[in-house]
Amino acid sequence: MKINEKNLCAFASSATPVDREGWLDMREAGKSYTRRWFTLKGNLLFYFDKKGDKEPAGVIVLEGCTIELTEEEEAYSFKIVFQCEGGRTFYLCTNSQASMEAWMKALACASYDYMKLMVAELQRQLDEAEAEAAAEAAALVTTPTEEPRAPPRGQRYNPFNKLPENEPKAVPGSRHHKENLRPDISRKKVPFRDIHTAFGRKILLDRSEWRATLAKRQKVVESPLIQL
Repeated sequence: MKINEKNLCAFASSATPVDREGWLDMREAGKSYTRRWFTLKGNLLFYFDKKGDKEPAGVIVLEGCTIELTEEEEAYSFKIVFQCEGGRTFYLCTNSQASMEAWMKALACASYDYMKLMVAELQRQLDEAEAEAAAEAAALVTTPTEEPRAPPRGQRYNPFNKLPENEPKAVPGSRHHKENLRPDISRKKVPFRDIHTAFGRKILLDRSEWRATLAKRQKVVESPLIQL
């Protein structure tokens, strides 16, 4: 990997955001610890001899490496291990458990491969959330239903009144009832005079019977007076 030293120095001392910085003790295999000032920017871990230096003493590109705890006697120590052939191992030591955990987490999340996986996972979660939102929106949308309409006049009937199966369910006197009348039944026209005579005879007969009954009652009432 070819790195432009001038650009790296400019980037290290630039005002770009810093992911994490602080003092750490660092050594490589077979060497003793040296105190350095570390600055993490993206996947580049710069270390300086002193805080505020313009040019870094070195840089570690955090790609293809693992962040692991060490088995050394020094407390709060961890290492950056490059598994490739001829890869180097950097041992780092902090002054507290919280600082060690924070540094290990920041370094483990700094690689490009990790960021790519995180972006893919976030995209998957976003797609699932959008699919769920679309499904909920589709479930809330209901097809419009027609309002119930009243049956036309002449076809309303009481369901509790059972009619013969062949009997049309229509109100007498309505247009539908008139249409359903049997055509073979013909109505006979009777003159008003005949109707008057027929009903009048019955009335006269009832009146005669009433007068006869009244006369009999009067005779029964008057008969004791005649004997006296």
